[in-house]
Amino acid sequence: MSFPHYFESFDYAQMLRDFPVGDAFTAGFALRSRDEIHAHQNRLFMQCMARAWEIPFYQRLWSAQGLTPTDVRSLEDIGRLPIFGKSDLMQSLAEHPPYGDYHGWDRWSIAQRPVTVVHTTSGTTGRPQVVLFSPKSREVQALLVARIWRMQGLQPADVVHSVYGHGMINGGHFVREAALHYTNCLFLSAGTGKETRSVTQIELMRDMRVTVIVGFVDYIRQLAETARGMGLEPGRDLPIRAIFGHVGRESRAVLSAAWGGAEIYDWYGVADTGPIAAEGPDRDGMYVMEDAQYLELVDEQTGAIIDDERPGDMVVTSLYRDDVYPLIRFNTHDLSAWKRGSSALDFKLQRTVGVLGRSDNMVKLRGINVYPLALAAILNEHPAFAGEYICRAVRDASGRDELTVIIEVRHTADPNSSELAAAFAALLTRRVGVDIRAALVPAGGTAALTQIDSRQKPVRLLDERPKGGA
Repeated sequence: MSFPHYFESFDYAQMLRDFPVGDAFTAGFALRSRDEIHAHQNRLFMQCMARAWEIPFYQRLWSAQGLTPTDVRSLEDIGRLPIFGKSDLMQSLAEHPPYGDYHGWDRWSIAQRPVTVVHTTSGTTGRPQVVLFSPKSREVQALLVARIWRMQGLQPADVVHSVYGHGMINGGHFVREAALHYTNCLFLSAGTGKETRSVTQIELMRDMRVTVIVGFVDYIRQLAETARGMGLEPGRDLPIRAIFGHVGRESRAVLSAAWGGAEIYDWYGVADTGPIAAEGPDRDGMYVMEDAQYLELVDEQTGAIIDDERPGDMVVTSLYRDDVYPLIRFNTHDLSAWKRGSSALDFKLQRTVGVLGRSDNMVKLRGINVYPLALAAILNEHPAFAGEYICRAVRDASGRDELTVIIEVRHTADPNSSELAAAFAALLTRRVGVDIRAALVPAGGTAALTQIDSRQKPVRLLDERPKGGA
């Protein structure tokens, strides 16, 4: 009996034409006119639509809105399709275990079923979700990562140290594939602090002469402190020249200084979509990978499309997912806003300002939306902030919600100082616009709560309010 083989299961050459990497992207697709970009997107979108109509999840989702296969004839009609999110996928998994009905496997016998890579999300906002990849979608996702790194200055001579996690989480696996398949760098797949002890990671960096670190910046920042505790000075003993990570609202000046002046570049994506947007060498906003992703910003309450500079939920249609697991109008619940104006690089790609927070990881206090992820940028304004924090939301007997931010302070600061706690509380209250409490702990004091040593994305909110109310 014969079985499908990974690289024989799709047209690899056509994939590279549709999703160029390196100079073919930065000196090619990124400079195309808006009309050319839109035409490319429309062609791939219609392929995704045709496939999605064959899949039970979309048949059910769209038919419930009274839609038929002829109702969406181009990207101009995408607004007729309902937006869905993780909760819809989790319901699919619950009703059609163990993989849900959004994959379309039923059209093939098990023997002829396409090669499929199975991962899960990290479970940052709840139970982990199953994510499926065909060989084609897997390779496009890896290619997009490598494209972003190369756009940000990755060179073949670089030695790359990755702190993305492994196991069932996708991160560590697909960035390794990105480096091995689409760059000529040496790649060290160290993983999280739980997979490779922090001290061992620093020793690897020193011995292998690592020049680039990739991963979530929370742990990367912590590694700099580990290095100094070992008597090694980043920038001198550890020649790190660049960090390609998920910077978000973190202070890149603080992170750069921690690593001896390393260049910091941000990029963004989620497990289901893969890479969506990234900074270029101009660091003037995040360029959307528009050949592979169609990005909309929508009002989190009404779902109305936002075309001005107001923040909104990022809703993504992955234009490369036209086989096993199409993804059409998926709400990431990450907030961003459009960045208008021309690009210094003359790229014609749309840009965002980056991630501003999460709409589904929010605490509403006295009518004010507070996004825990957005507090990092505020806390970095105080010199005593050691870089880590976690928020605790509670509801008192009167029904009043309160938010306390547990803040790690530097070794030179006194965590028992009521004056220092009051200063942090005043800073947060002034910038957010609602009373927020502050509690101080020594450096490392939030690690057990944030799980920073074992998770790719540290926990930022402990919501201890009763589940029955908002």
